[in-house]
Amino acid sequence: MRTPKIAVGLASLALVLAACSSESDADSDASAETATASAEETTTEEAASVDVIKIGSIHPLTGGLAADGLQMDAGAQLAAADINAAGGISCLDGAQIEILSADSTGTPEVGQSEAERLIQEGVIALVGPYQSAVASNIATVAERNGIPFVIDVAVADEILTQGYTNTFRIQPNASAMGSQGAKFLKELTDAEGIEVSKIAMLHEQSAFGTSVYEAFKTAAEANGWTVDPVISYDAFGVTDLTTDMTKVKDAAPDVIVVTGYYGDGVLATEAISAVDPGAKLIYGIAQGAFDNPSFPADVAGAGEGFFNVNYHLDVTNPVTVDLANRFAESYGEEMKTSATHSYEAVRVIANALETSCSEDPAALRDAIADTNLDSILATVGPIQFDETGENINGSPIVMQVQDDAIVQVLPENVAENAPRFN
Repeated sequence: MRTPKIAVGLASLALVLAACSSESDADSDASAETATASAEETTTEEAASVDVIKIGSIHPLTGGLAADGLQMDAGAQLAAADINAAGGISCLDGAQIEILSADSTGTPEVGQSEAERLIQEGVIALVGPYQSAVASNIATVAERNGIPFVIDVAVADEILTQGYTNTFRIQPNASAMGSQGAKFLKELTDAEGIEVSKIAMLHEQSAFGTSVYEAFKTAAEANGWTVDPVISYDAFGVTDLTTDMTKVKDAAPDVIVVTGYYGDGVLATEAISAVDPGAKLIYGIAQGAFDNPSFPADVAGAGEGFFNVNYHLDVTNPVTVDLANRFAESYGEEMKTSATHSYEAVRVIANALETSCSEDPAALRDAIADTNLDSILATVGPIQFDETGENINGSPIVMQVQDDAIVQVLPENVAENAPRFN
């Protein structure tokens, strides 16, 4: 397990505002002194500056998702370092951002308790956490405490259907992933003249995988496609998918869709290689392996030609490319899209601090709600949130493994190469 080299060393300074007044026997003198003290206190408050602004970063730093969680925390740390190097929050007299890191261990209850701890330690906002179940618990804490929570990665729709006012999400939600996945699949197959009637789907069984499946199934059936068989599994308990892939082969689908995390994505690839189910396309939707930079080498080329619909850092944007290069140089690994989302989440909070000129969480929340920030992700527009906290311009794109590299292929405005078909 790699320990991030990126760190932001910031000294914490507490400022105490004090106003002095003296008592007098005369009512008029007391009133005058009270007015003077009040004026002095107001002047002191106006002149006061915040030296350090704390933001909590909650991700799985240990356990099965640590490879992603450590990168995401490093992405948040790098964002703070970049903001601080550029002078900090200018309208707060150059206040510096400090990231307080917390380990969710991939467990909702731990993520919740860590959010509570960070708030007690003085964070004014939270980012995280990579898993939908963990995000749901953190969102309840954020709402109860009136602390803004910017989700970098967590897809389940229901996180933002509770009427919360303090939680915001940068990435597209499950419905967008599933429905856009079906839309892109139709575009790809229609353009290539590939006939599709039956689709098999394997998905991890938590709220994440289930919600993506349900959205995809609805859109697929609207296209006249049958989604069968559907196989769900425990992403963190499964050790082999060969038997499941044999069932898929027996059903003779035209397309195999896979939704899940990295480990189970590798297992699915190994099973496909072993069984050779004969599908025309292998197609990930929110699949954590198929667009991961490590994937082609980890499966020894078995994933060549696999597609994946997912959010992605924009490799056609020079700003994003520079960020990814600096991250790789500092961290020692190629920057994953999830880490870019964490960087972006801190940018959103810093932008809102500049807009609100306040460290008050309520003012910060209102400024985040009004965000209009150019994104370093491959998307259809700037980051803007609707009344539920969803990024209205959050959009997945299509990538493909080509010559052992992850390549953007659709839509055309972010495509590096054209899609390839066997």
